[in-house]
Amino acid sequence: MSRKLLFVFLLLFHISAIRSLGVVEAHYSIPPGLIDRFLFSQSKDSSEFPPLKLLQTALAGYEILIGEQSVSRPEVITIIDFSLPSDMKRLWVLDLINGKVLFRCLVSHGRNSGDLMAKKFSNIPGSNASSPGFYATGETYIGKHGLSLALDGLEAGINDKARERAIVIHGADYVSADFIRKYGRLGRSLGCPAVPEELSKGIIQTIKGGSCLFIYAPEKSYTSSSQIIIKITSAIKG
Repeated sequence: MSRKLLFVFLLLFHISAIRSLGVVEAHYSIPPGLIDRFLFSQSKDSSEFPPLKLLQTALAGYEILIGEQSVSRPEVITIIDFSLPSDMKRLWVLDLINGKVLFRCLVSHGRNSGDLMAKKFSNIPGSNASSPGFYATGETYIGKHGLSLALDGLEAGINDKARERAIVIHGADYVSADFIRKYGRLGRSLGCPAVPEELSKGIIQTIKGGSCLFIYAPEKSYTSSSQIIIKITSAIKG
């Protein structure tokens, strides 16, 4: 079986399992056939897309959140993979309607989450660490970093203090290839997923106002306590 056909089979099975348990309401975010179009319209270079397991998890969680009406923009999803080091492009913005990668770029983690790798996470105000999990994007505003995007953490005890902590998406000059060449890693934020300055406006305008953001961390402290991940895992095992 080709990699692409295997990809299609596994993802459709994954979403079907979620729906069969009644986790997702009858009002689905993705019209019939849209997932198929998304998968089959991928570029031949599948390395441009997130890893299969990560994409499966992100889309399954997205379906749950749409069913719960926690996110309201079904056409786009943002995925950040903190299993990767900060010198790699580990943020994707995906157009689910047309099956395209709209953005793929560098993204920072919090200064107290680690140096090259994000290994420690916190939901505590003042921790200066990143928080994993599912978020809904909020409104834009002009702050000290220019155009910024507020985030609402959707996972209790994991990232639900994002507003209180002022965890937002913004541009930063320390998120750049030049910084990596000089220091061997990106600069770090106070917990915000900062993006390259030259891409920040485009990313923010594309995902603002109720779309899904998933920040993945391969830490048991997250995966074993996230109710969304638990629902997804239970559906697959079932």
